[in-house]
Amino acid sequence: MLESILQGIGWVLIALGLLTMFVGSLGLIRLPDFYTRSHAASMVDTTGIIILLLGLVFLIGPSQAGLKLLIGVVFVILSNPVAIHALARAAFRSGQRPLLGEAAESKYHKRRSEEEK
Repeated sequence: MLESILQGIGWVLIALGLLTMFVGSLGLIRLPDFYTRSHAASMVDTTGIIILLLGLVFLIGPSQAGLKLLIGVVFVILSNPVAIHALARAAFRSGQRPLLGEAAESKYHKRRSEEEK
């Protein structure tokens, strides 16, 4: 009984993690510039990976593999924000400026009008 409940929780977490990562990938397509895209990728995909790995921990149960997955969760929590910060900082230093105000809005509306055609 308890094992089937834990497996159910695991499958729900895996599905939720995959859905979260799918939404993040849509953000990569829909958002106008590098900075907003990197924000979507880092926040949503980090959350999705963590949820997915925790779902796998529930499926596997208390074992050495489960411990390795938990170590993977800690690694993702520590490394993904640092990596995206390094990318954003390198982009800013290389001259890539964020789209602000009307520039971002006009680029977004231009893309939307092209998609509707």
